[in-house]
Amino acid sequence: MWDDAFPSFLIGLREGLEGGLIVSILVASLVRAGAKSRLAQVWTGVLAAIALALSFGAVLTFTAASLSATAQEAFGGALSVIAVAFVTGMVFWMRRSARSLSGEIKEKVTGALAMGSGMLIVTSFLAVGREGLETALFLWTTARAAGESAGPMIGAGIGLVIAAGLCWGLYRRVLKINLTRFFTATGAVLIVIAAGVLGYGLRDLQEGGVLPGKTAFAFDLSQSVDPSAWYSTLVQGVLNLTPAMTWVQAGAYVAYLAVVMTLFVRGVRSSAAKPAEQKSAEQKPVAEAAVAQSASEEGARAGGEPAAEGAEQPAAAPQSAPVRSAAPRKRPGWLLPTAVVAVPAVIAGGIVAFGRSKPADAQTVSVSEKECGKGFTAPKPGRQTFQMHNTGDKTSEVYLVDPASNAVYGEIEGLAPGTTRDLVATVAGGSYAWRCVPTGGKPVTSAAVRVTGGGAARAVVPVSEDDLAGPLRQYKQYVDQGLGTLVSQTQQLSDDIAGGDLDSARTDWLTAHRTYSSLGAAYGTFQDFDKKINGRADGLPAGVHDKDFNGFHKIEYGLWHGQSADELSGPAKQLNSDVVGLKKAFPAQDFDPGDLPLRTHEILENTLQFELTGDTDEGSGTNLATADANLSGTRELLGVLRPLITKRDPQLLATIDGDIDRLQKLLDGAHHDSTWTPVDKLDATVRARLNGTTGQLLEHLAPVPDLLEIRKSA
Repeated sequence: MWDDAFPSFLIGLREGLEGGLIVSILVASLVRAGAKSRLAQVWTGVLAAIALALSFGAVLTFTAASLSATAQEAFGGALSVIAVAFVTGMVFWMRRSARSLSGEIKEKVTGALAMGSGMLIVTSFLAVGREGLETALFLWTTARAAGESAGPMIGAGIGLVIAAGLCWGLYRRVLKINLTRFFTATGAVLIVIAAGVLGYGLRDLQEGGVLPGKTAFAFDLSQSVDPSAWYSTLVQGVLNLTPAMTWVQAGAYVAYLAVVMTLFVRGVRSSAAKPAEQKSAEQKPVAEAAVAQSASEEGARAGGEPAAEGAEQPAAAPQSAPVRSAAPRKRPGWLLPTAVVAVPAVIAGGIVAFGRSKPADAQTVSVSEKECGKGFTAPKPGRQTFQMHNTGDKTSEVYLVDPASNAVYGEIEGLAPGTTRDLVATVAGGSYAWRCVPTGGKPVTSAAVRVTGGGAARAVVPVSEDDLAGPLRQYKQYVDQGLGTLVSQTQQLSDDIAGGDLDSARTDWLTAHRTYSSLGAAYGTFQDFDKKINGRADGLPAGVHDKDFNGFHKIEYGLWHGQSADELSGPAKQLNSDVVGLKKAFPAQDFDPGDLPLRTHEILENTLQFELTGDTDEGSGTNLATADANLSGTRELLGVLRPLITKRDPQLLATIDGDIDRLQKLLDGAHHDSTWTPVDKLDATVRARLNGTTGQLLEHLAPVPDLLEIRKSA
């Protein structure tokens, strides 16, 4: 999380200090002009700018969430590129403007005082609003790149708090900072970070089908680089560099860094080469001097002491006198600030509520048994939005397909009667048709249209029940053989306990439990038998002493908590009896072929939730042995599904295999002869790596169920 926080911390610190300096100069200028009564107008504009930035962030979040997966990639990639452009402009602008910032702001304040309160609000709003919008966009981009919002938000919060403290110190004249050097140093770091954001954004555009070259990798180190290692996390979190990058990403990263950093360094050198007399005048930035001087004058007035000798007197006071002498309008003091702050929020709410208008070129296509594809005409190549309207009386699935191969370009599930939803897909040269699959009805395929021109469009070759029949048969055979082994192992465990040999029972308990765990018993695979054989104490009224607590974990608790052989004999016999019952029932159990791809994700999801938290450890300290067995079960599942996955996404399997190898090495490191390191005894770094590697493996396994989803065809 802290690696993800650094880029946002830096942007929060820079933007916060930049915006804070502007506010400080605004306040100081009003104080020097004898117009302290107008400070409320400055704060109204500042609050309005903050509200605008927060509303902008909310609109970005909502817009992304309402898009399809591929559209989210394209949207996020485009905004990442825009964010890089804004950050680059900000870096160069602040490098040039640090010395003249105070003079520019004071000129605007003087003009605003003469034009009335509304212009003063607008001046402060515009001065701070740009920093707020830039910050919101960059935070949204970095949070998307990190895959979580906690780290970036914490980093930005810390940066803004520190920036506020620095601005206060400058204003009160207790700090002296060379702002030119500060913005130069942080600007160089931000350029490096922005290069990584650019690469990440271009990858999103490739994933979204906007840019080509998605599978053309310049390098792929995923097999040799551990993504959970501290150095990998640091590089990926701070610089957005990943073990595998395409030629487009790598080329853009190098080009941006070379060009922008060269221009930035040249600009710094040219500034340093100014005449000596100008440099001496600029060693203390004008912005800092103005703020500090104004703070000193304000403090002197507040304390009843005369201003420092030579201090500038409020020359603007006569200018603002007519404004103060004008008859005030009778309105509540809170009305204007509330209205100004509420406007951005109302606008954002309107965008959220009504912003999903129909694109100008979007086709409305009917979905039903009788009108499937009505309104569909040959679209132009490229990214297209189709408004799918269910005109029938049944909830339906709808697919955009190649009628020759049944390859799927886009889909919507659960489209209710009378409702309309957007389907976004990339269209290239080829044939396209709509397939409507009403609940309880027969699939219907529309007439095909031909599209000419365009590049390539990614499609998923559908999987049928027949495709999964072979892998399912292989997996059931694997489980059936494993259950045969398990019957003999639980019988041996029962015999050990009956004979009073509890030391052997502990060894045989672990052997049998690992065998059971390797069979993929997750999310009800074995129906009610799983609760009997491997039930947990969680949720039972009396916990480990509850009468319904039984199976492996019941025996584990007794073996490692000093219970006698007589106390454990009954549960051991019952465990063996339940395993025998499962062995007999399994061949006749109903196993949906579509559930087979789900198991590739579910087994390790259980592992992350229960084994790697130590939640299922009843005293043996062997949760990592169970995790190891679960990984073996996942590997077996991937083995029978490998031909189907390879046909659809070979790169995905390579990534998954690398993750599995790294996780296996971590688990092997916790295995010492016949013992395993308990989860709660793991080194904090090792445990974090174990959780991180498992989480990354789960992330890469997540597309498998969608890739191998059974889709109905006509």
